[in-house]
Amino acid sequence: MSNTEIDLAQRLARVNARIEAAARQAGRDPAEITLLAVSKTKPLEMVDAFATLGQRHFGENYVQEGVAKQQQRPDLIWHMIGPIQSNKTRLIAEHFDWVHAIDRFKIARRLSEQRPVEKGPLPVLIEVNTSNEPTKAGVMPDEALALAEQILALPSLELRGLMTIPARSQGLENQRRPFRLLRETLERINRALGVELNELSMGMSGDLEAAILEGATIVRVGTDLFGPRDYGARAQA
Repeated sequence: MSNTEIDLAQRLARVNARIEAAARQAGRDPAEITLLAVSKTKPLEMVDAFATLGQRHFGENYVQEGVAKQQQRPDLIWHMIGPIQSNKTRLIAEHFDWVHAIDRFKIARRLSEQRPVEKGPLPVLIEVNTSNEPTKAGVMPDEALALAEQILALPSLELRGLMTIPARSQGLENQRRPFRLLRETLERINRALGVELNELSMGMSGDLEAAILEGATIVRVGTDLFGPRDYGARAQA
């Protein structure tokens, strides 16, 4: 292995060790938690290196960049985790395996209408604004139930749960608070609609422990795996 490959292997091992330790602290099986490697703006060579190490799930924010990578690595599982524009829904529906950031029924309806039948229903998550930030995407927690009910009626989407990107905070209890709110929101939806949605996409490099303690099933890690972002080098979305 090259020095770069050894470095990436060490990074992946450290992140997986953090996930395992947090899961054990929460009394959970680490196998319940999916590590989503956020590869936005990073070259395909790094994706290839992590894939060689056993990483299967990758997240992209920019549609065209993500599609270009998928065309080279169709064997991997690709998640769209960024904001969704109406004019990009067809590409997303045709190429991605998961969508994490639905906060409008219009977007959900377009994804359902444009999903190729042969690919099967598209797994999706509703983005919830758990920090009540006016500039941040996502529905308010008390709006999530209505959107969930609408999405569940769409034939080519499979609603799996909720996602959030809370405001940055320090201290474990402060970090846990928005994640707890997301978990409680999912529990309310399940009770009200008689469903068993079970995915919580929450937690990143700086707060994945807090998220796992509150029930995260998907943690999205970019910086601690790939290093700092170079946004000037990314493909246009």
